[in-house]
Amino acid sequence: MAFNGEMTAVIGAGVMGEAMIKGLLKQRLLAPENIVASDPRADHLEALRGRYGIEATRDNASAARAADVLVLAVKPQVMDAVLPELRGQVDGVRLILSIVAGVTIKTISDNLLNVRVVRSMPNTPGQIGNGITVWTASPEVGAEERAQAEALLGAMGEHIYASDERFLDMATALSGSGPAYVFMFMEALVDAGVHMGFARRDAEQLVTQTLLGSVLYARQSGLHPAQLRNQVTSPGGTTAAALHEMEKGGLRTVLSEGVWAAYRRSQALGSQPD
Repeated sequence: MAFNGEMTAVIGAGVMGEAMIKGLLKQRLLAPENIVASDPRADHLEALRGRYGIEATRDNASAARAADVLVLAVKPQVMDAVLPELRGQVDGVRLILSIVAGVTIKTISDNLLNVRVVRSMPNTPGQIGNGITVWTASPEVGAEERAQAEALLGAMGEHIYASDERFLDMATALSGSGPAYVFMFMEALVDAGVHMGFARRDAEQLVTQTLLGSVLYARQSGLHPAQLRNQVTSPGGTTAAALHEMEKGGLRTVLSEGVWAAYRRSQALGSQPD
């Protein structure tokens, strides 16, 4: 068992923090009495208590002091305020797991005076257990703590270990921000369907199921995306006409530049002064 009655504190029980809590309880990796969540919103804390039966507090420091495992799930913009609160409170913590975009292992370990740090980048489908996370660990994180990190991240879906921390900024740009790219693509397709004359509800169903089925088919087929695209594209047909316009409009280039912009922003967040 990855956990044996240890206390896990989730600092910042927002969307992703709650997703982890929900997954851990659903998979029975932790009992409610072994989880404490902290968040500045009193109404949200009350809702967490009601939904999951966990302990909840607005006091980050008290949550950290009670923890064997500490999860940092706050927004990157508030880390400068949160880290000083936790300094000197995590001496007994065996594992610090961060899902905060752009904040390096060194920044966390230097501020918290604890070198047992895992840095990770999940994405929002983790809310339904279908996310994917890229993660890495400081050399001081032992085998038992790595197993705990895998269990924590597995509560939200699949995970990939990276041997070098630089891959975390890449993952932030590709898979961390990736759902937003997909949602924008969905939105554009739905709007096109409505423009052609579909009711919005019908267009949304057509687009959602088309994307879902395409992704599942791609995964099961094992074929390269170009091969799959060619299966759908008949010479001189409707798909060929559509793809010609998309290529002419620079769809690939725009997507690539967007991902690179996210990558550069993630690097910039990590290079800001501590």
